[in-house]
Amino acid sequence: MNRALSIRSRKKDDHAKEASKHHFSISTLRGMQQAELSKKLYKLIKTENHAIGAYETAGRERLSIASQLSDWGESTNDDAISDVSDKIGVILSEIGEQEDLFAQNLEDYRSILKQIRNIESSVQPSRDQKAKISDEIQKLKYKEPTSPKIVTLEQELVRAEAQNLVAEAQLTNITRQKVKEAYDLHFAATIERAEKQIILARYGRQLVNLLDDTPVVPGDVRQPFEHSHEARAILSEAESELQAWEPRLEPIHSNAGGLATNAMPSGEDSTRATSDAGTAEPISNLASSHTATTEKPAAEAQGTHLEAATA
Repeated sequence: MNRALSIRSRKKDDHAKEASKHHFSISTLRGMQQAELSKKLYKLIKTENHAIGAYETAGRERLSIASQLSDWGESTNDDAISDVSDKIGVILSEIGEQEDLFAQNLEDYRSILKQIRNIESSVQPSRDQKAKISDEIQKLKYKEPTSPKIVTLEQELVRAEAQNLVAEAQLTNITRQKVKEAYDLHFAATIERAEKQIILARYGRQLVNLLDDTPVVPGDVRQPFEHSHEARAILSEAESELQAWEPRLEPIHSNAGGLATNAMPSGEDSTRATSDAGTAEPISNLASSHTATTEKPAAEAQGTHLEAATA
């Protein structure tokens, strides 16, 4: 928290937000190397990367706009405009902070999509191997119908099909689970951002109402601004409501609790099936790490501008 009394009292060096924490990667060559099965999701994840960067940029620009509004208000030599614009700047700064928090939550959602992409990439070799053996059998039957190698290849095909069957089951199990996790997080973050910005906007409108826009004739002198205390009280109420905010979400139900570490339903039958087929190891490794959670440090920073302005 630790903000100054108003937007103006912050040092000029603090007006510019630090460079985006969201790092873009050189992905052209990487995209070409993606397995066919994971290319579509890879493209989606890459596009989300750009969208997250846009939200971060929007947050930084909102902070800059808030500072510029406050500076302009001070330059008008109108006490009412100066005070109200400074307080509105505080509200706008908090709205910008919510954009940054939203971007961080989207990054968590995006990391879950990456897990699905990685699993898809792990399944691709299983599909390719099955197709390759099948093609070899067809070619051999055409060229050498009596070749003893056909029997060997058919046995290999049976094993490849069994391994692929397990890999495909693991893929669909984890994909469904992770899609629900990802979009649970995505929509929860969207609701949080919307509800908090609604709170801030409501109090921003209250600040606007403090400004008396009654026309004056030339030579008249406007009355001194008498709502400074009320403006500070509005910011204090906004801070309190923002800090008291709690999510009220319809729960996303899941039946994936019985999913074992090998991405198959726990039980003797599934264990026997995977052992008979030779469980696809990359899938199991990925499945065992899917429960990792991500902290949200930005959540601790919300309300910084409001707390400082009401200190």
